[in-house]
Amino acid sequence: MDSTVKCTILLILLGLVVNAFSVTDYEHCENVVKKWATNSLKHESKEDKHALKDLLFFLHVPRTGGRTYFHCFLKKLYSSSLECPRSYDKLRFDPSKEKCRLLVTHDDYSTSSKLPRGRTSVVTILRNPIDRVFSTYEFSVEVAARFLVHPNLTSATQMAGRLRSKNKGVSTLDIWPWKYLVPWMREDLFARRDARKTRGTSDFTSGDPYNMEDIVMPLLNYINNPIAHEIVHNGATFQIAGLTNNSYLPESHEVRHCVDKYNNLGDYVLQVAKKRLDNMLYVGLTEDHRESATMFANVVGQQVISQLVNSNAIGKEADVNNSEQGTSFSDSELDQNTNSDEKGNETTSSDDNEVNQDNMTVEKLMDTYEVCISGLRKTQTRRRIASLKRISPANFTKEARNRVPQMVLQRIQSLNKLDVELYEYAQGIFAKQHKQAAEKLFDARTLGSIFIYWGGIKLWDACLWTMPFVLLFIFLFVNAKRRTLKLKI
Repeated sequence: MDSTVKCTILLILLGLVVNAFSVTDYEHCENVVKKWATNSLKHESKEDKHALKDLLFFLHVPRTGGRTYFHCFLKKLYSSSLECPRSYDKLRFDPSKEKCRLLVTHDDYSTSSKLPRGRTSVVTILRNPIDRVFSTYEFSVEVAARFLVHPNLTSATQMAGRLRSKNKGVSTLDIWPWKYLVPWMREDLFARRDARKTRGTSDFTSGDPYNMEDIVMPLLNYINNPIAHEIVHNGATFQIAGLTNNSYLPESHEVRHCVDKYNNLGDYVLQVAKKRLDNMLYVGLTEDHRESATMFANVVGQQVISQLVNSNAIGKEADVNNSEQGTSFSDSELDQNTNSDEKGNETTSSDDNEVNQDNMTVEKLMDTYEVCISGLRKTQTRRRIASLKRISPANFTKEARNRVPQMVLQRIQSLNKLDVELYEYAQGIFAKQHKQAAEKLFDARTLGSIFIYWGGIKLWDACLWTMPFVLLFIFLFVNAKRRTLKLKI
């Protein structure tokens, strides 16, 4: 037989084998993902989702503004004694603690497998996927830049390790996803700084902070990196589905591998994530911050107040020892100054627990929130500026973000198709929640506890204040109309 014919036959046979293997592999993956999705949907609670249960699980999707909700809402309602210890640290997470009422964590939905079934309410906040990717990139660089005070990467790593082992607090480097993203960016920043020193030049070829490769990894390189594919892209969907690389589920790695290999299988993951959003007590949106905060206070805050008052938990002196206070969670998104970084500790402001919980109302909660969030924003801005000075002239601003090429934005969107669809679905849920909250305005029993805020001013108070002037205007208008009619007659 001619060698050419033999070669052709071998290639055909090889192609058939490869094709058969591909079909078999796809079928295997489809079965794996389908089985996971079926089991996940089967375990979804069918109880009343509108009623707060014994334990509140705040599933905090990174870079959605959850820090403000924890510090400015939940810590004003729940005393430290009611928080699950080390909420943000998976390794030391203990939901079995007596009187554990609040869990706030970046861990994914699989954490619920450790929580009391049928006695847990879940809340979350979602953000526009493109903005969330930008924010994740910026925060990764920002935290990593704090280590540039050290002469080299070895020194920075060793010092951080020593101080973390001595300190009882929770470090950013202990918390998912920053325990992966920050060391990655830290190594990259030191490598680029060393390269600049070797070249002996401080001239930069670009004025775009998102493409300043002499100083920091360009955004386009970041989003195309395998680490970003593993952790960042479609992160909200995988977190709500319970399939992050930090999952408690033993099958999570295989499911993620199959979805990454065969993109159409992502529809099953999306279906589970949507169903879980449907069953949540509250779903907020970062972009609709004011409305989300007001709704959270009325939907969640009101029920927490009632629940804790009924259980006589609000107003009690928290019986917490010093070690527990030192280990309570502090949000990884709360930026820190240099000293805090070197200690590797995430510290909260000292006034977190100074609010008087006696006679708490939704109105008082919103007033407290307004003051709290103002202080947090000032602290965040100050620390962000201090951190970014170490990678000057790279400076992430809204103006610079608006100048990012359309090609990069389209790439981010294409890499986050699941998150884009889930966010659109969440917008629909948010609209329904908003409508339900508005309908309560016509309920005389709850009218006094529903407040609409605009620029820190309660609309209800404004209406009461202006009502006499409105009535006077109507009275004058009617009298003038009567006089006009008399003249015509």
